[in-house]
Order: sequence, then C-alpha cells, then structure tokens
Amino acid sequence: MTPALYLQRDQPDGVPPLSLTGERTLPDVPEENYWFRRHLVVYEWIAEQVRGMRVIDMACGEGYGADVLARTAASVVGVDANPEAHEHSRLRYVRANLRFARDLVDSFREPADAVVFLQTIEHLQQPAAVLEHFRSLIEDAPSGGRGGVPAGQEGAAAGRGGPAGQGGVAAGQGGAAAGQGGAAAGRGIVFVSTPNVLTLAPKGSARSDNPWHVHEYRAAEFAQLCRSCFATVELYGLFHARKLRAHELALRLGWDRVHPRLGLTGRFYGRFTPAIACRDFALRAEGEADMDRALDLIAVCRA
Repeated sequence: MTPALYLQRDQPDGVPPLSLTGERTLPDVPEENYWFRRHLVVYEWIAEQVRGMRVIDMACGEGYGADVLARTAASVVGVDANPEAHEHSRLRYVRANLRFARDLVDSFREPADAVVFLQTIEHLQQPAAVLEHFRSLIEDAPSGGRGGVPAGQEGAAAGRGGPAGQGGVAAGQGGAAAGQGGAAAGRGIVFVSTPNVLTLAPKGSARSDNPWHVHEYRAAEFAQLCRSCFATVELYGLFHARKLRAHELALRLGWDRVHPRLGLTGRFYGRFTPAIACRDFALRAEGEADMDRALDLIAVCRA
C-alpha cells in the first residue's frame, strides 16, 4: 500500500490531519500503532527524567512527544522544519508550558536543561555537528538547570516491517523497563535515539529500505558517535515485551507460514496491531541486555 493513503483519524475541529509518508510516525492511524507506541514509550520514559526542566524536542514531528514531555517539564519547545507538521502540532497540542517553533535542528538556539532528539539522527548527513550544537544549548543553560519559567517532535508503514506488515517484527528481548534513577543526575542532558540497523534491516541486508535514512547505526557505532561529542553517555536498548515478545516466539515457530494458509492475516493483524500498548516494550540498560538485539538505541548524553 502507498503510505500516503493513511491519514490520521478523528482529529479535533480545525486541526488538519497528517498523512503517513514514511518520514515520521503518527498517532491516530491504527495501522501505524506498532511504530507509534514504539516511539511513545521512549518519550514517556524521558518525561520522567526531565521533571521541572526546560526542554527542547528537536524534530518533534506531529508534536505528540512534545506534549508528553510538557506533562512534567517546566517548559517545552517543539522544533520542526516541516510546515504541515508545525501547523498541525501548534493547533492540536495547546498547553501553557508548550510552544512550537518552525526551524531546523542545527540552527534553532535557545538555552535548555534537556534536548530530546528521537529517531532522527539516522536522517542526517553530519550527525556529529548537530550533536555538538545540542551540547552547546545545554552548556548555555544557567546553573541549577531546573525550574525554568514556562515559555508562553519516523517511520511509517512503508519499508519498516512490524506487525502491521504481516508478521515482520524485528527480533528483540523482553525485560523490565529500565530504572529511572540515573538519567536526570547532573546539569544538562541530551537524549538521542535511533533504530538499530541489525534488527531494522531485512535479514541479509546491510540496511533498511527506508528512503529517508542517510545512515543506520549499530550499537557500538552509535555509542562511539555520541561519546565523541559528550563526556558521559549511558546507552539503553528498547526490546519487545509481553504480547510482542510472545509474537516473536510465535514467528520463530513458523507463525508467518501459518496465518496466510489459514486466511487469518488480515483479521489477526487488524486486531493485534491496534491493541499494542507501551507496556509491550521494555527499556533495558547496556550491561543488562545485548544491545545488538535491541530494536532502538537510546543514548543519555551529558556534556
């Protein structure tokens, strides 16, 4: 199917729906729910780390992530260059401590206690330069970091597999959500995430067929990039849990050969995919799990 055929459903009055293009994920598209929840769970985890902070959500896309961060942060600015995404987010997500700016991630400048940059670094030609820019933003933040005065956002169904793609869920591991004690320690944090090419790319391929990706990373390469720009980097991996872990095991037992023969594909995934929740994913710290088997890689970086 052509991803552009997927439009957001049931948007508030006056809010134009966005279409699924493959560049970013969206809420309110049942067929995209696997990818949306996979992104959302990381935003929710980060929201617990940035309580009371001034936060910039770079490449915020549709804006749902910036809205999640604004539940706990002192203030949030969602930055995105796309005019349709900017207009949608500005109209849909309205909070006293949340605003949206249309700008490029490498030129927007405002001191912050935390910068969030999820599932976008793989789109960049010069990722190190952008990470250095983010470091300068948190270094510009006044001492104390928290309690700033409130200021008054990938991947679509195309080329990504996942349950909506009839069983192509990347291999991973379950496990309890990573603890939230260490990430918020100290002044100035940059959160960066990227898909793990080892679980994103089809078996036997060097990379995925996502046309928006310039470079896809393995865990060691991603960690090295982040550590070249920041003094301290903690690495986490996102893994399947609960029913997604059970689905993985079913695939290993041949489920992909069974459901087409029985004519169950549409009915099964038509119910399974919209029912996926954030608790069907788990974050695990480096040292607690094999990062090469992670779905996504999350770096918590400090200057």
